[in-house]
Amino acid sequence: MRKEFSLAIKKIAIARPEVLFLTGDLGFMALEDVRKALGKRFINAGVSEQNMVTMAAGLASQGHTVICYSIAPFAVFRPAEQIRLDVCLHNMDVKIVGNGGGYGYGIMGATHHAIEDIAVLSSYQNMRCYIPFCNEDVEAGVAAAMKRKGPAYLRLGYGVKPASFQMPAYEVAGLIASGDKLTIACMGPVALNAFKALEVLKQKDIADLFVIREVPLPELPEKFLDSVKKTKKLLVIEEHVARGGLGEHLSLFLMKKGIGCTMIHRHALGYPGGLYGSQSYHQKVCGLDSEALAITIKELA
Repeated sequence: MRKEFSLAIKKIAIARPEVLFLTGDLGFMALEDVRKALGKRFINAGVSEQNMVTMAAGLASQGHTVICYSIAPFAVFRPAEQIRLDVCLHNMDVKIVGNGGGYGYGIMGATHHAIEDIAVLSSYQNMRCYIPFCNEDVEAGVAAAMKRKGPAYLRLGYGVKPASFQMPAYEVAGLIASGDKLTIACMGPVALNAFKALEVLKQKDIADLFVIREVPLPELPEKFLDSVKKTKKLLVIEEHVARGGLGEHLSLFLMKKGIGCTMIHRHALGYPGGLYGSQSYHQKVCGLDSEALAITIKELA
């Protein structure tokens, strides 16, 4: 999604002179056009994420909208205190952009994975997280994050939209497939695995498949709530740990609404075998690959 992100942010930054772009010495072979377009408004802060975020907060206090870019674990966990105190506490207009959410950096291991990022940042006051699910979803996600006046986190991953479905309009819960036996809620590109699972089953009409693009959850559309009420079964899929992820956010939301259902949760399990591998390897270990999801969906429906 880096290419789509750079194109989208370049367009916005050219039109908005108050936008500044900071990078933690990352973005090579992706951000060159952004650097060229922004000139002095593009700053390489070096391998110093804490300083980068504090610098961003200071610039935002002077009326700028500031983007901080790095890979997701470096953008979130290293400067977590600075995001919490300098950005979120003071409601500064700083956008944290993390590339490679979930197990995106594969064999590089836990130091380069971000499977707890949503839990951390969604707990901070004034923060909203935006999670595109495919390349064609990035531009709308960037626009939504940049429109917001205040802290935002944009979690980028890898996902190419299949030719076999129409892109849903941007909303918190976008509907990809329709059915009447099960409600599926996904966060991020793993939604494409769920869609492939429906194709494997050759029963796309077996479930309502939604992509959730923002947390903490604002008001969800009625079509999502009506689906849960109708099916009474909710399958939540996310490349994120269970604690603090989409499953917990949805559970609390539905409880407050007084909507009851059976929830089945497929999520990142960490490293149960003590091994590292590709992103697809970790998805398979966690039961997040399309084959495992097809089995789960068939059992539930």
